[in-house]
Amino acid sequence: MLNKNFVFAGVIAGAMLAACTGHGSGDVVPASGPVTLPAIAPDVAITATLPKNTVGEELPSAGLGTFNSPFWKATIGGFTQTQFSQTLAFPPDTKITLRNLSHTTPHTMNVIQTVQGPPAKFPANPSLPTSPAGHGILGAGFRSGILQPGKSVTITLSKAGTYLIGCAFHYSEGMRDVFVVEKGAKPGQEATPPPDAR
Repeated sequence: MLNKNFVFAGVIAGAMLAACTGHGSGDVVPASGPVTLPAIAPDVAITATLPKNTVGEELPSAGLGTFNSPFWKATIGGFTQTQFSQTLAFPPDTKITLRNLSHTTPHTMNVIQTVQGPPAKFPANPSLPTSPAGHGILGAGFRSGILQPGKSVTITLSKAGTYLIGCAFHYSEGMRDVFVVEKGAKPGQEATPPPDAR
């Protein structure tokens, strides 16, 4: 029988980031930290130390949870730099790894629109193509393309701005976030995990 608290100690390349920046909605997070990854079996939980400059994506209901941001006046979910859903933030000229944390479900990261600041008004039914666009540079119209389970892509943050992002497949299931690229910005407060994710 497998131990329920089985710990996978080590670095999961590209799993999720603990960044050094974000936008006024939370504390500074450490350069890396423990993350509970989606279970590979009903009685196994995996915790890993994650590399810097990585964003993980997964369904909020599959473990990342959602967060009602009072700063952005929006519910965000599905993307993290640490352990649970939070708004994302990095300084310009950072190269990040976007990693699909799911063991079974493909995801995308699409830039839906740019905004000047709060509130983050996510459109009800945006057009979210699944083909890649933007040549790996985050900006208006950027699309990661389909990331199969466990796969990753490198994204260059060459232009400062605030971007509303979402997953083409799971936008209606709450997989949407705010991504701030700005000097001195800080990632937002983390969500409370869903009950079955602990």
